[in-house]
Amino acid sequence: MDPSNVPMVTWQQSKKFVKLNSGERVTASGKIKTERGAKLKANKAGIYKKWKERSHQHVSLKGRSNEGIEEANNFTVVVKYHHGYAAIWSFFARKAGVEEGKVHPIGRSLREKLRKITMPVNMIQDGDGSPRIILSEPTGSTAEVLLYGAQVVSWKNERREELLFRSNKALSKPPKSIRGGIPICFPQFSNFGSLEQHGFARNKLWSVDNSPMPLPTANNPSTVDLILKSTEEDLKTWPHRFELRLRVSLSANKLTLIPRVRNTDSKAFSFTFALCNYLSVSDISEVRVEGLETLDYLDNLLQKGRYTEQADAITFDGEIDRVYLSTPTKIAIIDHEKKRTYVLRKEGMPDAVLWNPWDKKAKALPDLGDEDYKTMLCVDSAAIETAIILKPFEEWKGRQELSTVSSSYCSGQLDPRKVLHGFS
Repeated sequence: MDPSNVPMVTWQQSKKFVKLNSGERVTASGKIKTERGAKLKANKAGIYKKWKERSHQHVSLKGRSNEGIEEANNFTVVVKYHHGYAAIWSFFARKAGVEEGKVHPIGRSLREKLRKITMPVNMIQDGDGSPRIILSEPTGSTAEVLLYGAQVVSWKNERREELLFRSNKALSKPPKSIRGGIPICFPQFSNFGSLEQHGFARNKLWSVDNSPMPLPTANNPSTVDLILKSTEEDLKTWPHRFELRLRVSLSANKLTLIPRVRNTDSKAFSFTFALCNYLSVSDISEVRVEGLETLDYLDNLLQKGRYTEQADAITFDGEIDRVYLSTPTKIAIIDHEKKRTYVLRKEGMPDAVLWNPWDKKAKALPDLGDEDYKTMLCVDSAAIETAIILKPFEEWKGRQELSTVSSSYCSGQLDPRKVLHGFS
């Protein structure tokens, strides 16, 4: 049984290794606390055998709540054997009022041998069979990534508040990407070229990268690495061979995306790129963006004319579609009503895009609700004005970090230095 087919189950962020001898047992126990205070307990033992590399065995733990909540409070432990080690994988379970559940190895002798490492990939299947990756971390925040388009479609904080906007009318079936989350634009942003709008990477099925770059030794965030390689079909519309990789990492109050593009062709090519961040806001009229003042921008509503930002901070009272040029590495998006500030830090992507369709255009978009414009703002990390050029076998790397902080107010305004320059 493939763990991606386990119904109503997402994977916890960590796994643990235990050194065992042939014939020893791996014992695990589970305990789930439900919204109604009920508890679910189960125990099962799996016998270790030294199998071939990559082989695995499933140990199912099942039970019924003692307060009559549906029997679907089931979860699975995957015991995977690799070079003489047994990996105990832990899961969160959510079903029929279940808030969260963990499976913990028990026994003092085993606990003394455990060491925590990062879990590489956690996958479930959507109702239509589409693979979805779930990342979680100890404080309770989560992120969800689709293999289709490598699109982050959810980022929730420890209070289970959704931080990314996603339209209720979003079309969730290929070949279109979902309106919301963080879609990827490659090898072309918008209509800045001859290819389809925003390029083809967001409309392709990606794969899990089996040879990712090494993880940093500190923090051990919950991480997944994805890859998209050029196909013969792609070469018909864009005649360049490439490898596009994306690392998505989740830690407390922080979501990090690291894109990399490698030229695997025998000739150079150029491309533009963007990570389109659909941020969830309480009321667009109560939002301000700081860090882009005095900068030049291209206004897509005025035939891409070049202008200079005159405002001290950007506020919104109508449609906006601008590409800000040579922007700083930090931008603050301040939601006054929620007293929350998004901090966008970026490297390798010098431009930034602001987009909100407002009421008239929102009504014209089939995958956006008429009122959705009020609770969203796109702030993109991008490389648009100056295309990135890669010679054969060269690689480009970008980095984006989204984090949230509580806004500090003085006369109703956030001191931008605290966010943009890190002052406490």
